[in-house]
Order: sequence, then structure tokens, then C-alpha cells
Amino acid sequence: MEQNPVSWFSAAHERVGDAREEMARLLGVDSSHLAFVFNVSAGASVVYQRFMSRGPVHTLVTDHGYGAVSMGARRLSQRTGGTFNVVSVPLNATSAEVVDILTEKMQNTPRGLLVIDQITSATARRFPANEICKKARELGFATLVDGAHSLGVLENPISLDADYWVGNLHKFACAPRGAALLYSRDADQELFPLIDSWGAELEFPRRFDHTGTMDTTAWLTAPFAWSLIDKMVGWDNVREWSSHLADEGEKILDAPLRQWMDNPFPDVGQKVGPLRLVRLPLGLGQTREQSDALRIPLIEATGIALSFTSFHGQGFLRFSTHIYNSLSDFDYLASEGIPLLYQWASQNSTESNI
Repeated sequence: MEQNPVSWFSAAHERVGDAREEMARLLGVDSSHLAFVFNVSAGASVVYQRFMSRGPVHTLVTDHGYGAVSMGARRLSQRTGGTFNVVSVPLNATSAEVVDILTEKMQNTPRGLLVIDQITSATARRFPANEICKKARELGFATLVDGAHSLGVLENPISLDADYWVGNLHKFACAPRGAALLYSRDADQELFPLIDSWGAELEFPRRFDHTGTMDTTAWLTAPFAWSLIDKMVGWDNVREWSSHLADEGEKILDAPLRQWMDNPFPDVGQKVGPLRLVRLPLGLGQTREQSDALRIPLIEATGIALSFTSFHGQGFLRFSTHIYNSLSDFDYLASEGIPLLYQWASQNSTESNI
């Protein structure tokens, strides 16, 4: 690309189209329904843009939703004169209870767009996306499924019953950063890239293959990343190992955590194999801003990279496992990371009492 940009970009859309076709083949879906985007938030924004000219658009999200995606839904409603509604779903709600809660809310809300997660970022739990989408269609709602964490984690990652689904390839699927997919159940011809290029007048999804001089090498290498892991390890083996390692990791963390609290691992209703949620001590990470502020100090102090989240005033750490992890990672987290977190919590408590 850098050696001869003129030559590269003149045929870049053809390479992107070939990569899209290959990703569709690997995932077992129709390539005419699939487009590359740079991340889930970008894909969600494409869907929101599609509804922007429809008049009042009423949106429904849950309190488990990813912040940027929920913000986009709220902006869509504000700009079109619709209502924005947040549905509260208990952390430990079963699959059936989640469907019932959302069904009841849809029955009492003007028809619009329902935005749900397949696997939640803040709470590391799964939602029954296909069942919810089927019910939503019966009630006249369009659906957008945030599948940011599903590729590589779920055996069938694309929610085919959703009107729109978006998922990241640069998480568990190990593609370079800036690679994600947008799937449209009906190959919606009202979906357009956020930035127009020379392919803007082509049909969906070919118009998304044209990105001007954007660097799309992450898209081009995504099929290779997926195929390499499948060839070397096998995705079924990846899922089995990651889930087993997360189970064993919880056992290692249990003893040091119980020195400070009972029940460190909350019931999340529908657990996800390689993602797990751990309670933080009282006073630590109670808001999004507070939980975000923990990541870099922990990395700088220990080299441990974890996600920190909050839900209804309770702080959590969220860990995830992959084939490059081992039990020694959890031994180190138990001996170095957990004590440091409790040290910070104790300091916060002391400072608040001064």
C-alpha cells in the first residue's frame, strides 16, 4: 500500500469485496447481506443514519447496553422527535425472563427500534438475541443487535433473526484493530457508509467496499486471521479451552477474593464461556468514570490488562480468556492484582472518612 498508493487504492475496493466474500463463506452467511465497517459503534451509526429521515423514531435499549451504542440510539430519537427508553433488566435474569421483560416493554411503547446486546460489555452476560428479535418482529419493532463480543465466542455468532447485526473481528477473532462486520437480514438498500466515496451509488453492500484512501488492511487480513486460528487450533477447541480456563480461573481467584467479600462472582443469568464478572470491593469503580480510571493504573503497576465496569452503582472487573492465556495468568492476578485493588479500595475508604 505505501510502496505504490496510486496502484493500491485503484483496486482496493476489489480486494475488500473479495475479503467480504471470504468472511461470508467462513461464517456461513450470504455475502450480499454483509459489509465491512471499522467497529461496532460505526456499524450502529450506519443503522441509526438509515432511520434518521423516518420521522419520530422511538428507541429501546437496556441498562446493560454499551455506552456509545446507547448514546447513538438516544441521539436518533432526539433528532427525529421520538422517545428514548431504557429497559431495566436484572443482572441475574434468566433467558426467559429477559424475553418477558422486553416483550412487556415493547407492548407498552410506540413501535420503533430495539437495540440489544448479544453479549453484554458491562455485565459479561448473554442475551437470547434471536428469541428477542422474533418477538420484536411480531410486535412491529425493528432490531439492532450489538454482537461486539460474539465473533469467536459463539458457535453461531451472527444473529440471523435481527434486522441488523454488528460484530467486531478485532476482539476474540484476532483480526487487526479496525475490523468489524455489519449484517442486514434483508440486504437493506437504505444502508449507506458514513462517508461517501465513489461507490456511493452502488447497491448494498458493494458501496461499503469503497472507502477512498482509508486504510482497510485490517479488513483484508481478517479472513486470514480467522482461518489461521481455525487451522492451527480449531474454533470449537478455542471456545472449549477458553471456557474451561475461565472456570478454573474463578477457582484460583475465589480464595483471595473471599478474604474481603462473600460471593465475589455474581449470578449473571446466562453466563458466557470466556467472559466473567467479578465484584470489586465497596467504593471502587462505582461509576463508569471511576471504573474506567482503574485500567491504566493497574496496567502500569502490574502489567495486567482487565476491563472494569459498573452496573447500578456496583463496580466490577471483567476478565476474558483466549488460547494465549494460561492458569499462571490467574495465579499472578490473584497474588498481585487482587491485593492491589483492595489496597486502593481501603485508601479510598480512609480518604472518604477524613
